[in-house]
Amino acid sequence: MKTLKKWIGFTVIILFTSCQSLQTAVYDQYSYQKTTALKIEAESLMSKASSAYETHKKEVELFLMEVAKLKEYEKNKPKNEITYEMWNILTDEEKNLLTAYFRKWEKERSLSPFFIKEASEQIIEAFDLLIEYEIKKDKTSQRNLLNVISQN
Repeated sequence: MKTLKKWIGFTVIILFTSCQSLQTAVYDQYSYQKTTALKIEAESLMSKASSAYETHKKEVELFLMEVAKLKEYEKNKPKNEITYEMWNILTDEEKNLLTAYFRKWEKERSLSPFFIKEASEQIIEAFDLLIEYEIKKDKTSQRNLLNVISQN
């Protein structure tokens, strides 16, 4: 009888905690998938910057449109100020990250391999921080993202 009560109690606890996790998602699957996909696309496009911008202009425009869509999605999620602010920084032409990279490529027509490597590393790190924060939503990943935001 005691074993049955323990088993029922254990089952109730498991069911209760399972229902709690359904009420509040640990992370947004769409944001995670889209940010990961955009990171891969960004890496691919940035690696092409040693060639003429005009050759890749349409790809860049489509990519930046996808970034704008995700940024708008992030803007309208409740309690999402940190992620949205990071997207603002990534897309600010004055902050020397994602959008600024493509504008520089457009202006200069092509970029040096050294610049591509250095800028790409910084941009990919920003994507990695966004992805980590979306997955974990913990204090450490939040602090890492806030550090980047405060430096920009």
